[in-house]
Amino acid sequence: MNLKLSTYISEEQIQKKVQELGDQLTKKFKDTEIVAICVLKGSFMFYSDLIRAIQGDVHCEFFGVSSYSGTSSSGEVKVTLDLAHSVEGKHVILVEDIIDTGLTMNYLKSNILSRKPKSLTTIALLEKPDALKVPCEIDMVGFKIPNDFVVGYGLDYDGYYRNLPYIAQVQNFQ
Repeated sequence: MNLKLSTYISEEQIQKKVQELGDQLTKKFKDTEIVAICVLKGSFMFYSDLIRAIQGDVHCEFFGVSSYSGTSSSGEVKVTLDLAHSVEGKHVILVEDIIDTGLTMNYLKSNILSRKPKSLTTIALLEKPDALKVPCEIDMVGFKIPNDFVVGYGLDYDGYYRNLPYIAQVQNFQ
């Protein structure tokens, strides 16, 4: 795999933003146990850095979904891994890598809310406001970006580039 990439958000910018978000969540959930749900696969790097930036008791859960085909959303969300434990009556933080069409996040919010958590806080590292196909409200967003295809820091192209420590814009795509 050999795409032409240009750094879009540096590793330093990401780490600074993750710490800010972690500090906000620490204040919001002070002395409260929380369940942080990682949306797999793209969110795993953001999630691992974010939960380390939260001071307090964090129970980790993982929720696998797939909605991409190549470089665009298929519009259909498939569950590939369900939660291992109940979130009923718990404060939940849903951690997503990117909000693109809004369809996946709306599905996730509906799915988690149906499980009766005490509260649900949504957080995404990236949001593409120009790509939204449906209204989608997110409680916390790291960076708003244009509707460009990006990889790195967990985001991939056909399984590649997740290991980059920064976000890169793919140059040789429409």
